[in-house]
Amino acid sequence: MMTLPYSRRNILAGFVLLSAGRAAAQTTAPVMVFAAASLKNALDEVNLAYDAQGGAMARASYASSSVIARQIEAGAPADVFISADTDWMDDLAKRGLIAPGSRFDLLSNRLVLIAPTDSQIRLRIAPGMKLAAALGGGRLAVGGPDVPAGRYAEASLETLGVWPSVKDHLAPGENVRATLAFVARGEAPLGVVYETDALIEPAVKVVGVFPSSSHAPIIYPAALVAASRNPVARGYLAFLRSPRARAIFRRYGFGAAP
Repeated sequence: MMTLPYSRRNILAGFVLLSAGRAAAQTTAPVMVFAAASLKNALDEVNLAYDAQGGAMARASYASSSVIARQIEAGAPADVFISADTDWMDDLAKRGLIAPGSRFDLLSNRLVLIAPTDSQIRLRIAPGMKLAAALGGGRLAVGGPDVPAGRYAEASLETLGVWPSVKDHLAPGENVRATLAFVARGEAPLGVVYETDALIEPAVKVVGVFPSSSHAPIIYPAALVAASRNPVARGYLAFLRSPRARAIFRRYGFGAAP
């Protein structure tokens, strides 16, 4: 039997190990990312960039942060959670459902008032603004009471002294994208969403930006779900903080977390 030279044996052995490693990586289950609805367009592109590296893939499920938190609590197969506020992440952390040491603040955002693109409404966002009058008998589209965007909206309108005049004239959405759709379809004359949502919908325009001092900072924390057993999930979290991912998030209007 012919014996291969030592160097050729090493090369072949290395090739076998490399091929086996690639095969193992390719058979790893995709990283399941449960993320706030407002992240969809940007995160879909981030995930494509992650997949393009080869060896691992990411798949996302989007909903309101409150809905996702309850799904994870009920045992949904999530590897990574990205919330649109710190409260729902805090809630899971208190229940021991977030892997210790894995959490970090990923992104920031701004709150804006929107109207359909053909709207003639002009309103300066300021204390005591005539928001109820601007609705003209219509309803203000906002996130529901458990939706982070809805909480930010209520807090801001309270601070500006106009919440009592509009609280009985709301069109609550199950998440911020539903709120955006109400206005885009002309079902509500005005709505409160994140700036990033307004940027991806050509059927709406921004009427004004709410002062950041009128509500809690809009922060998107990310973390590994404690029940995850996916060996590449932590690598995915690291990718979210990479220059490539940050450039994509920036292009969609997201800011860096403080």
